[in-house]
Amino acid sequence: MRVLGIETSCDETGIAVFDDEQGLLSHALYSQVKLHADYGGVVPELASRDHVRKIIPLIKQALKDANSTVDDIDGIAFTKGPGLIGALLVGACVGRSLAYSWGKPAIGVHHMEGHLLAPMLEDDAPEFPFLALLVSGGHSMLVKVDGIGEYEVLGESVDDAAGEAFDKTAKLMGLDYPGGPRLAKLASKGVEAGYKFPRPMTDKPGLNFSFSGLKTFTANTIAAEPDDEQTRANIARAFEEAVVDTLAIKCKRALKQTGYNRLVVAGGVSANSRLRANLAEMMQQLNGEVFYPRGEFCTDNGAMIAYAGLQRLKAGQKENLEVQGQPRWPLDTLEAV
Repeated sequence: MRVLGIETSCDETGIAVFDDEQGLLSHALYSQVKLHADYGGVVPELASRDHVRKIIPLIKQALKDANSTVDDIDGIAFTKGPGLIGALLVGACVGRSLAYSWGKPAIGVHHMEGHLLAPMLEDDAPEFPFLALLVSGGHSMLVKVDGIGEYEVLGESVDDAAGEAFDKTAKLMGLDYPGGPRLAKLASKGVEAGYKFPRPMTDKPGLNFSFSGLKTFTANTIAAEPDDEQTRANIARAFEEAVVDTLAIKCKRALKQTGYNRLVVAGGVSANSRLRANLAEMMQQLNGEVFYPRGEFCTDNGAMIAYAGLQRLKAGQKENLEVQGQPRWPLDTLEAV
């Protein structure tokens, strides 16, 4: 089976063609970072309009790169949610319309299931069951995964997601959008300077996250310290270490609770080098394994949607003719495959 995947949940238009025998045949991505940079964050209406402009040319490019025609495509997968409703509806309308006109089945994919399954695109794909840490600008959650669609959310953020905390803290430091990667780069220049940042909710039982208080603590530290490059780098490092340690502590707690020894880390924040190093060391000590998607598939992309959609299309699932977007969609409500 060969599936065309369409991702338009936020500010990146991702298109890919995935074949269950030949693997990933093509993927094309357009990022709206420059469009939103002047506003310091994503403007939903501008994001939707840019998806409209880019989606058809990218579909044509992906089909050409995959050496595929309409007749070669067996189904279309599009991101149905969660995400920005306007952006979601662009992908849903185009995906569902193409499927209808081409006479192909269509499937709406859960954006976070796409991230969760992104490591399956790699040669060293994890086997079920495993624990998944999903960390992005909009989500932070720990998920017990026994199979595709067999998900139990063990913990999630009660306020800011990890990526959101990175972006907001970067803005406090005067860093340009997108702030998360810029803050991580600044943190790499920092040294230990005696800052004692909290590891939120690690002194309490449970697996939920909270990063808004850490952001406030960082803001107060910035206000109290000299405004020079090295001091900002040291504060950035202390903040990053606090987030990474918090995520690692919660992962270790969840691994113990589930008894699993495989950890999957996905979402935009999974590209963070300090997080990867910390979790790799932790899993080595636990005699376990940690899996990530490659860097280009940590952020939003069409390949993960094509892969996730293919699994559900093969199981006989498909959308009706109604075009829907679900800006809020609990991961653990998905049907098992």
